[in-house]
Amino acid sequence: MKVTEDVFYVGVNDHEIDLFEGQYRVPNGISYNSYVIMDEKIAVMDTVDGAFGPKWLANVEAVLQGRTPEYLVIQHMEPDHSANIPLFLERYPSARIVATPQALKMMHQFFGLESGEGQVSAANGGELDLGTHKLQFVYAPMVHWPEVMMTYDTKDKILFSADGFGKFGALDAEGNWADEARRYYIGIVGKYGAPVQTVLKKAAGLDILMICPLHGPVLNENLDYYLKLYDIWSSYEAESKGVTVAYASAYGHTREAALYLAEELGKNGTAVAVYDLARDDMSAALADAFRYDKLVLACNTYDGGINPFMNDFITRLTGHNFQKRTVALIENGSWAPVASKTMRAMLEKSKEITYVEQNITILSSVKPENKEQLKALAKELA
Repeated sequence: MKVTEDVFYVGVNDHEIDLFEGQYRVPNGISYNSYVIMDEKIAVMDTVDGAFGPKWLANVEAVLQGRTPEYLVIQHMEPDHSANIPLFLERYPSARIVATPQALKMMHQFFGLESGEGQVSAANGGELDLGTHKLQFVYAPMVHWPEVMMTYDTKDKILFSADGFGKFGALDAEGNWADEARRYYIGIVGKYGAPVQTVLKKAAGLDILMICPLHGPVLNENLDYYLKLYDIWSSYEAESKGVTVAYASAYGHTREAALYLAEELGKNGTAVAVYDLARDDMSAALADAFRYDKLVLACNTYDGGINPFMNDFITRLTGHNFQKRTVALIENGSWAPVASKTMRAMLEKSKEITYVEQNITILSSVKPENKEQLKALAKELA
């Protein structure tokens, strides 16, 4: 696929994968992106997942049409982008690998590759001259690994953005970009908001006409939209007003309360997303918790603590730097309800959390007075 006159897409779609990174559901698959820049000297940008090595190499060879690449630029060492370095070097032994010093060290860890003349250490702000294309390297440590760099092509004004601006979903699958990009960002990169903010400031000084990520489609229109979303996500601001209701229920009573609240919120015209943490996609619940400005956690007391699914969810929230939100707590218990106390303690290290006045305790089953409390909570959240 032609990206520009000299830049070609040579990546692959993966519809066989069920869990990305062994934890994120990807029903629409995912793409592993790689690009070839044809010039006086040729650079291949990254490789793909190891399972697709032969197919990727065939794509590369189809673009090269008998020419030999001078460089393989590796921006990120996760195996879904670096696994085929040995295969590439076997086919093109004269090619030189270009990567950050830390990435070159990781190549030894992954593949046993020793440093030598076949490797070029990319300096932060350094440049690789291909002819008409000049590649400038922009270090992006902890977005979301320490060795990451992005690459800016001064001729076509392309930012090769590594895992930045990526999304779940193969390129031949339909889907809303923001929904799957949000789920991808919060799950994969979300913990590292400050490093992302640093890179966004660097990107603001570049004249970017196109973004070529390592997952998801090439972005060549309305770039301000994508940059704005990344600024919101990485600064932990709410993307929009609304309420995420996440619940964990043993026998259905806590579920009843959560759904009743969601119904009341809907009557008030409030945007609401509801998740059964035992059954629904945890990464989607996590993404919506960051998307909206309010969060309701409803949970039964379990073994003197909280339901394991809620425990997992809050652990993920805090692990991804959840902050700057309004939170309401609903607990259930039959003899010693402690869910609210436990959930609040787990959120202690989260910054700028405001708790609503109307927190609710259910004793075993939902009573008429609980429904009145839930109606009042819905009004307060609205």
